[in-house]
Amino acid sequence: MKEIRKYGVKRIGLFGSYAEGKQKRGSDIDLLVEFEKGEKTFDNYMGLKLFLEDLLKRKVDLVISEAVKPELRPYIMESILYAT
Repeated sequence: MKEIRKYGVKRIGLFGSYAEGKQKRGSDIDLLVEFEKGEKTFDNYMGLKLFLEDLLKRKVDLVISEAVKPELRPYIMESILYAT
């Protein structure tokens, strides 16, 4: 968690196929991110995305919490696993 804090991350969680244990060989990793107030910048978003893809050696679908469509929110919240 320490490394991702430098990108202004308040909270980050795993959802989707990896959170549900249903991932396939080519599955990307779905992550929901909430940034600290004033830290939601393009540079922080892209820096975090590239850092995570390099770390995990997989494509990361990084979703900003406020950008989630209302109809998708229940699905995400049902399966999300937040990092501590």
